[in-house]
Amino acid sequence: MTNSRMNPKVDEFLSKAKKWKEEYEKLRNIVLDCELTEEFKWMHPCYTFEKKNIVLIHGFKEYCALLFHKGTLLQDAHGILIQQTENVQAARQIRFTNVQEIVEMETILKAYIYEAIEVEKAGLDVNFKKNEEYIIPEELQNKFDEIPTLKTAFKSLTPGRQRAYILYFSGPKQSKTRESRVEKYMQQILGGKGLKDCTCGLSQKQPSCDGSHKNIR
Repeated sequence: MTNSRMNPKVDEFLSKAKKWKEEYEKLRNIVLDCELTEEFKWMHPCYTFEKKNIVLIHGFKEYCALLFHKGTLLQDAHGILIQQTENVQAARQIRFTNVQEIVEMETILKAYIYEAIEVEKAGLDVNFKKNEEYIIPEELQNKFDEIPTLKTAFKSLTPGRQRAYILYFSGPKQSKTRESRVEKYMQQILGGKGLKDCTCGLSQKQPSCDGSHKNIR
């Protein structure tokens, strides 16, 4: 690994890390040894092959992890890949709680990374569940029946935005909470905006929008 392959934005990220810093640095060294391009996406170190996302380093309160963007396509010979939540279709994590775990798994981690690269070379894609397969929550369907223009606006959204709304609205166990969420975002849907789009019309991922005036992807 040479310094020329290190992204300055990742250097800055590591310098500010208050937790998992040693683990991040070890994971970074392992991934860079696999000849991937180091980038900084979604506020985290991300590693690509021919501009295709392969793996991302991120951390939480109880663990840090390597996130494989198409992890569901890996064979997972060691049974170590974790689906973060039931709604995550493609990505899979390998989790760590200390740097020694990473050191002991270095050979295995590189094997998984190389397999992920081969998945991209082969042009394999995840067979995502279609929006039609998701159950529209009753509270949203009631609003569709009451306000036809809302249904029309919803169907005009991109599949990703539709899916995000369905999952968000379906989350709460209580109908009252689900109904409240639907009502809160009706105007946003009618305006053709996604769950994480700001009222200014810009996605929070765009650098010109700081999200300070968002409704809440």
